Amino acid sequence: MKRFLPGARLSIVLAAIVALSACSAGRRGAVPAGTTEPDKFLFDRGTSELAKKKWLTAREYFKQVTETYTQSAYRPDAKLGIGDTYLGEGTAEALVLAMNEFREFLSFYPTHRRADYAQYKLAMAHFRQMRHPQRDQTETREALKEFEAFVARYPSSSLMPEVKARLREAKDRLSESDYLVGYFYYRQRWYPAAVDRFKSVLHDDPGFTGRDALYYYYAESLVKLNRAAEALPWLEKLVQEFEKSEYLAEAQKRITELKTLAQTKASGG
Repeated sequence: MKRFLPGARLSIVLAAIVALSACSAGRRGAVPAGTTEPDKFLFDRGTSELAKKKWLTAREYFKQVTETYTQSAYRPDAKLGIGDTYLGEGTAEALVLAMNEFREFLSFYPTHRRADYAQYKLAMAHFRQMRHPQRDQTETREALKEFEAFVARYPSSSLMPEVKARLREAKDRLSESDYLVGYFYYRQRWYPAAVDRFKSVLHDDPGFTGRDALYYYYAESLVKLNRAAEALPWLEKLVQEFEKSEYLAEAQKRITELKTLAQTKASGG
């Protein structure tokens, strides 16, 4: 009876695993004999696996459609499916590959009925990579650019409500990043720089969700620079626009102080 060395045994085991994997992949992508629409069969299988979040398996089916059935009516949707599998994986490398798939789709099929979907998913690939407000905002700006392109190109898309919600989130992320820079200047008592930064956010994004804090510290910075008359309207704006805010009580108190000061000056006191 022959005896195998440990190294030989390991090689045999590895070879068996590779062979089994290959057989499994072959069975998974095989089209049953007599199938009248093999491209549809593969696309449907890929869609089913995608719904189960089996990213790699789904990708194999979709790629078989795009690479083997180049004239198939399912090819564009299969390409989108490939992008969705990468987006589903969500790793940094996979998101880059997802962006490539969606960009290629828009290049190859610019007038396709699902071009809006590809544009949305391209934006989402950037959106998924957005960093915290204190960090670099390059991906946030890229997401904004792609969402704004969607709004401009597909005004009647059924995806518009979701796109607008994501667009607002991206704008908030960028505005919060800029606001925090202004707040840092405020804490450092560098009020002219704080005013400039806060003013920039107000101009660029008047719909900023966190604008109650922006109004408050912008006004406070103006007060510190002895520009109370300019500060008062922003405090009043805060009170008018926000029924609930952690800055509401302080804003109301400051409004009273500034109005009393103005009356005192007017009366020559």
